[in-house]
Amino acid sequence: MIPIPPYSPLLRAALMMSLSAILFGCMAVVIRLASAELHAFEIAFFRNLFGLVFALPILLRHGVRILHTQMLRFYLMRCLIGIFSMLAGFWAIVNLPLAQAVAISYSTPLFVTIGAVLILGEVVRIRRWSAVIVGFAGVLILLRPGADTFTAGALIALLAAALSAAVAISIKFLTRTEKPDTIVLYTTIIWVPMSLFPALLYWRTPTGMTWLWIVAAGGFGTLAHMLWTRALRLSDASAITPISFVQLPFIAVAAYYLFGEPLDRWTITGSVVILAANIYIARRELQIARRAVTDPEIGRDAQVGR
Repeated sequence: MIPIPPYSPLLRAALMMSLSAILFGCMAVVIRLASAELHAFEIAFFRNLFGLVFALPILLRHGVRILHTQMLRFYLMRCLIGIFSMLAGFWAIVNLPLAQAVAISYSTPLFVTIGAVLILGEVVRIRRWSAVIVGFAGVLILLRPGADTFTAGALIALLAAALSAAVAISIKFLTRTEKPDTIVLYTTIIWVPMSLFPALLYWRTPTGMTWLWIVAAGGFGTLAHMLWTRALRLSDASAITPISFVQLPFIAVAAYYLFGEPLDRWTITGSVVILAANIYIARRELQIARRAVTDPEIGRDAQVGR
């Protein structure tokens, strides 16, 4: 066990990421429930619309000064990537077995590790690269290309994971200068019009309980996004994104009891392999963080040997 100082930024980030993962899991469940009546793209629009409603208290608390930024172009680029990730992810949740769609999304930390090197300049060495390769072997177990059960929809879920990694890295970049509440507000505001056009292609006015599901999707999604953004501000993206695996047991139970979708052995095996790879990556980050606290010189040396 690697001791973590109580109330350390890393511990707080881990707790926020855990709660964020559970809330994103709740959002996935209500998205599937809403899909009985609505297309995935329309659900994405309502998630953003009602998400903005839930985010308005931030604006009321801070006033318009919270919207002050010199990064508007970066926000637009980040939101464009994010909306494609959202549309692909929602489509996967609606059209694939729920546990499989969520399990594939766990490849996001692997893409984050790659992107952290290319974009954030984080140093990754042979041991972490080996873990990334093992993790993608787990992805292949999940996808099972060539098998009768393989569908192109699984590739859409993988695309969503890759784009989600780009979003996580962009948030990490923004948190260097921007407040988490500013990031959440701008993202939600921009996503509403961005998601409207694809929604109009499949528009159908919601009725009955569907309204409850899409309002809940907005609430769960916005609160999860707030926690996710704060977690990424406190710790390296590749260190805490594996914590999202706490979501899988919840999703597995919900998928079985609500939608009659049992976990198959391939989903379990692939998930375990990906989890093991991501735990190793996160453990390396914890070791480096601890060394940097106890001995800054060791911490700098560790950055070279990741």
